[in-house]
This record gives sequence, C-alpha cells and structure tokens, in this order.
Amino acid sequence: MRFFTICLLLLSSISFQAHSSTSTSEDIDSQLQSLKKEIMQLNRQLFILEEELLYPSSTQLAVYLSVDVGKYFTVDNVELKIDGKTVTHYLYTAREQKALSRGGVQRLYVGNVHSGEHQLTAVFNGIGPNQRPLQRAASINFNKAKEVKNIEFLIRDDEDKQQAQFLAKEW
Repeated sequence: MRFFTICLLLLSSISFQAHSSTSTSEDIDSQLQSLKKEIMQLNRQLFILEEELLYPSSTQLAVYLSVDVGKYFTVDNVELKIDGKTVTHYLYTAREQKALSRGGVQRLYVGNVHSGEHQLTAVFNGIGPNQRPLQRAASINFNKAKEVKNIEFLIRDDEDKQQAQFLAKEW
C-alpha cells in the first residue's frame, strides 16, 4: 500500500514539474527512466521488509527440493508435512520436471515454526522404473533454534540398486 502511495506522489511531482517547466521530451524521458529506477529500488526494499516481517529468522524454516539425474524416478507431486500436519502440496508440470532433472532447486516451503524438536516429512508421488506409479517418503527430525533452518530433500539415482534414493539433509 505504501508502495502505491509513494509511486503516486512521485508521478504527481514529475507531472507537476513537466507542466511547470518548458522541458523537452528528452528531459521528460530521462526523468521517467530515473523514476522507474527509484520505484524498482523501493519495491525491492519493501519486498525485503515484508519477508523479514512475515518470516523472522527466529522462526523461519525453508525447505528445498533437488533432483540428481532423475533416471529412476520422475516426480509428479510432493506433499510436505511438519509434525504430521500438511503445510504444502505441489504438482509439477513437464517443464518443471525437466528443470529439476537438469539441476534446478525448488523452494518448496517457507514458513514459521516454533523453537524445539520437529519432524519434517515429504511424500513424493511420481513415475518409477518401467513407467509404474511410485510413492515414497523421506523424513528428517530437526531442532529449530533461533537461526533460520534450511532443509533440502534430494532425489538421487542409485545405479547399484537401479532405483531412486530419497534423502533429507540440513544446511
């Protein structure tokens, strides 16, 4: 809301300056370009402030998903649970599956959890070997302290067993 108020004030001051002076169109264009830059900087600062207010570091939990190769498992959807309660569910498109298999990392969840012991579980549904539907889960117990907690779920191919491994690790 503040962002829009600031934008309106800046635009009205520029339009007032444009009407009160005999500026050329080049001057007006340069003023508009500088205004756009200022608005982008303000927007970035507001986004950072919003993130800090919504997710303070003392309660913040961030969960990521990455896929290594993806030959033995193609993820279709994932359900994320904290202490048995579902906090997010994500359905992947073919484009997103490709991005993950090429080394992309997806932020599955950012939220607040209170300090103490918690269990994080990810339930993966997808296509396994021989194009069969496959459901697997990975869990991790963690202790949330005052700093930000980052956890990654990794789907990795195991060539020896010719199947996917589902791992969880703290950063």
